[in-house]
Amino acid sequence: MAEQLILKNLPFIKILPSWAQELSYKYCSKTANLYLVHGNIRDFLPHKMKAGEFVFVRIQEYISEVLFGNRDIIMYYDRSSGVSFCTDEMRKSYFDAIGRRYSEVDASDFISEDPLNAFHYLEQYFLMNIPKKKRIVLIIDYAETVLPNSDIARLSEEDRYCFVTLNRWSHDPIFTQGDVSIILLTENLSDLNHKLVSSPSTVKTNIPIPDQDVRKRFLDFLEKEQRLLLDHQLNTQRVATITSGLNLMNLNQIAAESFQEGNPITLNYLKQRKKEMIENEAGGLLEFIESEHDLSMVSGHDFVKKRFKSAAKAIRQGRLDVLPMGYLIAGPVGTGKSFMVNAFTGEIGIPMVRFLNFRSKWQGVTESNLEKILNILKAMAPVGVMIDEADAFLGNRNQEGDSGTSNRIFGQIASFMGNTEFRGKIIWFLITCRPDLLPIDLKRQGRAEEHLALFYPENQEAQDDLFQILVRKLKLKIQKVQFTDMMKKFRNQYSGADIESILIRAKFKAASEGHVIITKEDLEETIHDFIPPSYPHEIDLQNLVAVLECTSREMVPKRFQNLDRTKLVQEIGQLKILLGERDG
Repeated sequence: MAEQLILKNLPFIKILPSWAQELSYKYCSKTANLYLVHGNIRDFLPHKMKAGEFVFVRIQEYISEVLFGNRDIIMYYDRSSGVSFCTDEMRKSYFDAIGRRYSEVDASDFISEDPLNAFHYLEQYFLMNIPKKKRIVLIIDYAETVLPNSDIARLSEEDRYCFVTLNRWSHDPIFTQGDVSIILLTENLSDLNHKLVSSPSTVKTNIPIPDQDVRKRFLDFLEKEQRLLLDHQLNTQRVATITSGLNLMNLNQIAAESFQEGNPITLNYLKQRKKEMIENEAGGLLEFIESEHDLSMVSGHDFVKKRFKSAAKAIRQGRLDVLPMGYLIAGPVGTGKSFMVNAFTGEIGIPMVRFLNFRSKWQGVTESNLEKILNILKAMAPVGVMIDEADAFLGNRNQEGDSGTSNRIFGQIASFMGNTEFRGKIIWFLITCRPDLLPIDLKRQGRAEEHLALFYPENQEAQDDLFQILVRKLKLKIQKVQFTDMMKKFRNQYSGADIESILIRAKFKAASEGHVIITKEDLEETIHDFIPPSYPHEIDLQNLVAVLECTSREMVPKRFQNLDRTKLVQEIGQLKILLGERDG
């Protein structure tokens, strides 16, 4: 019996990866016979052979050869290829047994792509072999095409047949006690029928994206096979470190492309291909943030910059345990919240990605998208994750009208953000001008722990400094001017975004008049013509809710520091009423 083979050979268990060990132990316990294997299932899987050598195989071969040793009866099924077998001998045995009982049936029906035919004859074959004490393993690939995630009422007749059949196989004592194991392969559990996934009689096993050690072994394997060309600045250890988030198929593709072209892999090429591959793997739902600037390009906001510089120092020293789980970055529009996080990206030396819209109108797709993204983030760690307009992007637990999808999505994100296993490995940056609309579940301790706020320049010196920083950032050629002196006749409060817009317009004016250097006259005419967007009540509200969110008095502008908290809450409530908002 299989359990005797495995349990007597404990060293075999110990050399398996953790997911395969879990699958082996569950199989040996004989408590279930339906297994959902999900995650990085389209990748090469490493198997340690004798003398410390590794070979890399596909998942079907891994399960068949490594876990079950190609013994007894191992079969495969998917909607494209129908039924197939691990060996020719197994195929012949199947056709002989089923052919004798159903001599009047066309033999092609026995291995049909149609699950109604395939599952019927497979079940008959199971029943023939159970009394013979033979171990039977059926591996169903692309299981989501057989058991799609949908309400039972919406399933087709064929899908209902598959649902009932597989559920029956997982519960019927004839199959559970007869050593019949059904292994369903899918990339995302959320693509499968939720009743099957949530059933206590199913075993769920996740195959992770390979870690640095596995990537290093695979690269060593390619190098030994003389299929890896590396630039003199790189070795397999460094490549393994840089390529977090990539699987072995990705590495093999990079190696094969460079080998075919005869060009060694360089550091820049590797970083660019990693960015492209992860963005493609995420289906356009993640975007890498690459910044040309560091925090020296941020004007003002000294307290926030000091916090970020301390965090960057901890990251460089490997002290990830002292970092907050995440940051809430608040402040009115135009204060440079997104730019601050971008500049932090240039300071820390770890990748930063931006969440893009992963929501879909199609049932189950949103959950599938999110599952894929979170798996990629786990593999990329350490990584920063920026979510702009977080109050609108993330939603809350009480949204209605989409069959509970938003509630489930919110719960999944909140749970992931609060997993302390990822402290310092996945750092969240929630950016919003309305932190009061962000659910408390996300901004409590253990999630977005540190609350930072950015405000408009408080004095002429700060405004001049911001002006000079923006001139450097935009790489402008401009006559020496005192910006605040030019602005004195205007009583408007200018944000960083307003000042940047003025500079862009002045550059355009200079170019249209045929000179490269922006003159004082260009700037004066532009300022005179510029009308900043006017929404004073909204800005007042955004300022006050940012003040209320601050976790340090040092961040708060002087004009707000002595404001009583009760009065602050009252003013916020009055502004919301004025703007027609319900204060919830």
